[in-house]
Amino acid sequence: MVQFVHRIFGHFPYLRVWFYKPVYMEPHKIRAKLGELASTSISGNDISSSCLYVSALAVLHAGQYAWISLLIVGAVLFLFRKIYGEVVGALPMNGGAYNALLNTTNKGMASLAASLTLLSYMATAVISANEAMAYLKNIVPQLPVILATIGLLAIFMGLVIIGIGESSKVAIAIFIFHLSSLILLSSFAGFYLFEHGWDVFASNNALPVKHGALPMALFFGFSAAMLGISGFESSANFVEEQEKGVFPKTLRNMWVVVTIFNPLIAFLALAVLPISEIEINSEALLSVMGNQVSGSWLSFLVSLDAVLVLSGAVLTSFVGVSGLVERITLDRILPPFLLKRNKNGSTYRIAIVFFFLCVSILLITEGNLEALAGVYTIAFLSVMALFGIGNILLKVRRKNLPRPERSGWLSLMIAILAVIIALVGNIILNPDYLAVFMEYFIPTIALVLVMLNRTALLKLLLRLIRYFLDPINRFLIRSYKGINRVIDKINDQEFVYFTKKDDVAALNKVLLYIRNNEHTRKLKIVSVFPEGEKATDSFVSDLDVLDREYPEIKIEYIQLKGEFTPELIRELSERWKIPINFMFIGSPSEKFPYPLQELGGVRLII
Repeated sequence: MVQFVHRIFGHFPYLRVWFYKPVYMEPHKIRAKLGELASTSISGNDISSSCLYVSALAVLHAGQYAWISLLIVGAVLFLFRKIYGEVVGALPMNGGAYNALLNTTNKGMASLAASLTLLSYMATAVISANEAMAYLKNIVPQLPVILATIGLLAIFMGLVIIGIGESSKVAIAIFIFHLSSLILLSSFAGFYLFEHGWDVFASNNALPVKHGALPMALFFGFSAAMLGISGFESSANFVEEQEKGVFPKTLRNMWVVVTIFNPLIAFLALAVLPISEIEINSEALLSVMGNQVSGSWLSFLVSLDAVLVLSGAVLTSFVGVSGLVERITLDRILPPFLLKRNKNGSTYRIAIVFFFLCVSILLITEGNLEALAGVYTIAFLSVMALFGIGNILLKVRRKNLPRPERSGWLSLMIAILAVIIALVGNIILNPDYLAVFMEYFIPTIALVLVMLNRTALLKLLLRLIRYFLDPINRFLIRSYKGINRVIDKINDQEFVYFTKKDDVAALNKVLLYIRNNEHTRKLKIVSVFPEGEKATDSFVSDLDVLDREYPEIKIEYIQLKGEFTPELIRELSERWKIPINFMFIGSPSEKFPYPLQELGGVRLII
């Protein structure tokens, strides 16, 4: 039986790739980094598209005080600028919340963040593409929305496959057109108010407060309006593609756009349209505003803008998911066949798989995407909360790690609390959202847990085979040997820990982490000394004790002469055939001469 199981793995190579093939990032050509405008545009198209729906959402729940709710959202987003700036500044690698938690906790917590982020991107892509085509149908009535949505998803898949540099040009064009449209709409609304006065605004303000009291109106308005900052988190998932120093500017630019336009559009809508009309036309509020303040030409322009910027949000999802999946695949959470690159340096298989997932969901829902809104809402807000938690852990566990800026404890707690309040508010407003979210979340996290615990699951399979197939002893023995060979292949991957100090307690923490989080039985402990220095005899003796304490891990101690540099890390990685992301160091101090990003992906372990 064991031989039979082994033969199955032999006949299906992708099973071998999935379970035990080591992950090596294949070389690819150096691509030009993204500048401030390109990075802002890619993320900004997602977050700035929120004005198409968030103003109406805020009015539905906060009435005449919607613009105040949106200002509060802007204040919360201001706090998250510092949070994201600190975390990504200290850990400038793709992955967002996943990267933050991976370097401060363990793979289990990090995988939770990754699963939520993937769900958020998937829901964003499908909803944005479908809504874009729904807006286009207003311009082209005969348009088949489902087929057009699939076509739009295919176009942006193609752009990402061509390369992020090329796709960024499209994003820039969309972003500039969108901002121009918003400025134009706001200007004509201002002229309209100058000519017609503030009677509509006064009438709206005279209406009874939503939910019976101002605090409740602001609470529900704020909860709904927090969806207006979706896309803010996406920039952290492709930070490695951005030029040095661009990331904090991207955060600032997104905050400015959201804080200015979302409250302004809501305020102007309340000034030119009765609340009852806003509620009736919530799905196309800006188009109705355009028609009210300047006629059909502005309504057409706004509808065209909606098509383009919602399409830009689809691009953001493809770019963000590519950076995230690439990172978690390097960490052996997903199968390594996803890392295959084309001649442009793009991980095209990730884009293709993501495209087919989006299309399958679109076809399953038949274009009725209200259910996915629940997935989108809970996943996005959960990711924001987890990023805040990652910031807390970074402060506590990696306090000596250099970072360009720091968030204050008070602002950090306020930001996390605000996200939790918004999450609770959305669940109260839409209780069915939670059930729908779990329908998508459970299979996703189950797949991730299988990959994280595949060695334990294979061992469990061994036990089941022995229990049920004991009468067929011959087959049982063969199965046992075959699966053990699979486990051995998984555990053959070596890991490296660089240490400078004779700190046995720290080494014990390293071994505990590796035993609990990684699939390996081989660890190289490496010390780099200048000429004339070497490890003390007591340290070597202590290593022998640790080797006996952890019999499941074979420890090899290596002393090298020279200097600990990024070049040395790359040389050792090539010489030993060990990926850099399987190499660990302790948290460096301010005196450490190299930024973390120059080390090529070395992970922090203590």
